[in-house]
Amino acid sequence: MTSLGIIQARMDSSRLPRKVLLKLGGRSVLERVVRSAQASGVLDELVVATTTEAADDAIVAECAAIGVACHRGPVDDVLARFLGVLDQHESDIVLRFTADNPLIDPAIINRAHRVFVASGADYLSTSLAHTLPRGLDVEMVRTPVLRQIDALATEYHRVHVTSYIYTHPDDFDVIGLTLQPDLSHLRLTLDTEDDWKLISAVVEHFGDEPVELKTLAAWLADRPDLLELNAHVLQKALVQA
Repeated sequence: MTSLGIIQARMDSSRLPRKVLLKLGGRSVLERVVRSAQASGVLDELVVATTTEAADDAIVAECAAIGVACHRGPVDDVLARFLGVLDQHESDIVLRFTADNPLIDPAIINRAHRVFVASGADYLSTSLAHTLPRGLDVEMVRTPVLRQIDALATEYHRVHVTSYIYTHPDDFDVIGLTLQPDLSHLRLTLDTEDDWKLISAVVEHFGDEPVELKTLAAWLADRPDLLELNAHVLQKALVQA
């Protein structure tokens, strides 16, 4: 059973422009996502899905520099971008990543993938009932299911790629995976300047390699000053593209 990782990435971010190419310890945010996804050991292929906008030429150049495949597609129809990748890189399972999560844990990706393969389900996500920090969630879907929703998903569902599936659980076999302990109070994604300050501090302390969540959480528990940096930041609602 083959597994394809797709990282959605674009330069246009309303709250922190060009964030995916900002440097963390000498590597771009995007490269850190690529390296952590690859370190999970479950991917047969990995592709960055960006847009046809001229601004995203920089992402294409970065992909060439770090040696990862890149596909370009519509700006707002991210589902179409994913399906375009699948037209060129067929697989049984798609793992969806976003380029603004540089602290994803390869061990969590690996564990979720093992559960998903064994389950035979259509879709798995760790974000349906949050216990992981924002920015470390994992989701995966069977390729035939992703193709099936192309005819069903409209409006914001096409932006969020998989949201049609988990908002229609009567139509699909959906697994919400939770991991303990509950660390959902932590915010480790990159949307704002304050997120950047926290993530930069993490990388400065731990260095170049991906950090296991339990190690990171233990360190942050003793650094309330860092946790306060982005505690006020609100995540965008699903219907906000």
